[in-house]
Amino acid sequence: MPDLVKVEYARTGESTAVNSLGMREMQRSAYAERDSQYLLLKSPPASGKSRALMFIALDKLFNQGLKKVLVSVPERTIASSFSSTKLTSAGFFADWVVEDQNNLCAPGTDSGKVGALRRFLEGRDTTAICTHATLRFAHDAIDESLFDNVVLGIDEFHHVSADEASRLGALVRSVMRNTNAHIIAMTGSYFRGDAVPVLEPSDEERFTKVTYNYYQQLNGYTYLKSLGIGYHFYQGRYTDAIHEILDTNKKTILHIPSVQSGESTKDKLREVDQILDTIGEIDYQDDHTGVIFVKRYNDGRIIKVADLVNDDESQRSKIVDYVRSMTALDDIDLIIALGMAKEGFDWPWCEHALTVGYRGSLTEIIQIIGRCTRDSPNKTHTQFTNLIAQPDASDDEVKVAVNNMLKAITASLLMEQVIAPNFKFKTKRSPDDYSDPGELLIKGFKEPSTSRARNIIETDLNDLKAQILQDQLMLKAMPGNIDPEVMNKVLIPNIIRKRYPDITEDEVEEVREYVVTDSVIKNSEIKEVGDKRFVLMAGKFVNIDDLNIDLIDTVNPFQRAFEILSKSVTKQVLKVIQDVIDATRVQIDEAEALILWPKIQAFYREHGEKPSIRSNDPLQRRMAEALLFLQKQRREQGV
Repeated sequence: MPDLVKVEYARTGESTAVNSLGMREMQRSAYAERDSQYLLLKSPPASGKSRALMFIALDKLFNQGLKKVLVSVPERTIASSFSSTKLTSAGFFADWVVEDQNNLCAPGTDSGKVGALRRFLEGRDTTAICTHATLRFAHDAIDESLFDNVVLGIDEFHHVSADEASRLGALVRSVMRNTNAHIIAMTGSYFRGDAVPVLEPSDEERFTKVTYNYYQQLNGYTYLKSLGIGYHFYQGRYTDAIHEILDTNKKTILHIPSVQSGESTKDKLREVDQILDTIGEIDYQDDHTGVIFVKRYNDGRIIKVADLVNDDESQRSKIVDYVRSMTALDDIDLIIALGMAKEGFDWPWCEHALTVGYRGSLTEIIQIIGRCTRDSPNKTHTQFTNLIAQPDASDDEVKVAVNNMLKAITASLLMEQVIAPNFKFKTKRSPDDYSDPGELLIKGFKEPSTSRARNIIETDLNDLKAQILQDQLMLKAMPGNIDPEVMNKVLIPNIIRKRYPDITEDEVEEVREYVVTDSVIKNSEIKEVGDKRFVLMAGKFVNIDDLNIDLIDTVNPFQRAFEILSKSVTKQVLKVIQDVIDATRVQIDEAEALILWPKIQAFYREHGEKPSIRSNDPLQRRMAEALLFLQKQRREQGV
């Protein structure tokens, strides 16, 4: 099927250019906030967060009175991103140096590493690296006062959670509460924590946030021109359909499904064999590197494959070491992985991230996409494709399949919001108002009036959209089953109130208008005719100068992907999807019924009859349900 999302970029080179201190664009933004005690870097994969930490941490050691730096990573293989780096050659005042004895990500027992970490904190050395697990065990075993005057760097911060069961989350909260440590938290995902927040709002408010968005990163590349996000649907077993979408002419990372998922055959090793069989015949496997050489059926070309699924420790360590040390385009052609190669893994030549099965975490999806969004001279386009099981009415798991498909589509919608150009929105008060480049003036639009509302919009907009798109009511509403005005004025405000219980109703409305406006504009086609710009909204082009918030509120900001979907699957599949949604549809409440009442009256004036509960149009059925609700309410009130 066609891409649900495709965005093209200007290739300005700005995001990869360095200044006199050797810093790229994102690193400069982060370094400007180096005096903050708690710093949260929200920046895409490949934007340079590891080196940003080095710059900031060295300043804290040399200029801010901190004594040590301890960097924590989720798994030991990611530690190479923080190994010793010569920064002075590019103009910085010091180099980043990690002595071998302080790299605690080398193989060894956890208890031994805890002792080594204690010795580091008590000793004279200034820089160390450990895993999240070692940090947790050490925090349980040592006096917490040893973290005083320490810069604690936490990579892949989305592994932290406010959930009571998250020991890493509890550690962060305890260190913030009981020590004077500085924390530099980094995440390449805008969807940190998914349904469970990373930190409670009161803790997160203490962090200074540096947000560098995906559009800034990709638009500033030198080579990469476009990113496509799409889906391919299959029936039966995915191994029988993989040949339809796996193109071995492209450098590809293929993530097979978890053995606990419905897409898995429960035999992951056989799945890898079947994938290889679709490509060609195995020529041989290199004993030294573990690379599998496969001769393609169609032309005899040799394809180099890395199997990261195999659990054999000797084979696994060989191929992991090989892919971590690759330096050339032709070192590998295809990587097959299950739990690895999702985060902290750099393969800049990767052109296609192909994932089988819905990933239950938006964080995981953004990390997987990030594997193919590196800038590299071998590609101008990069692609993410999700291979998804197509719902089948005869399948007992049809409800799960429909839910997974809807969640997969919402992931593409959210990515579109993240990777598209950003606008700033302001109130249009008169026809003579002038907008700067990148700004849109909107009649009736409420600009944020408080620092709290501005902070949410400036630093949390994509996190908030992630929560909106994961909400169960929104999943049922987005395919067109709920009037857009109800979605925008009832469902979205309720989610905002739930996420930010401390804000006022005025702030809820200001944030709501910004979220809806930003989503609608980014999901709309914009055309230039002469010196005027037009936006396709509610099926017609509207002069951008005539935009108003009332018009925007009548648009489903997430509808376009479902329109594309409806053209890409059969009518039978669409009916299965609709039937499942109808069986669990959103209940009518008074707020929705009151919004629909004028529309019900307009329908009666136009058609001479009431909306029918048996209509094939889901919006007409919804109006009929609202009418029944209002009639019942009037009876109960004795009106």
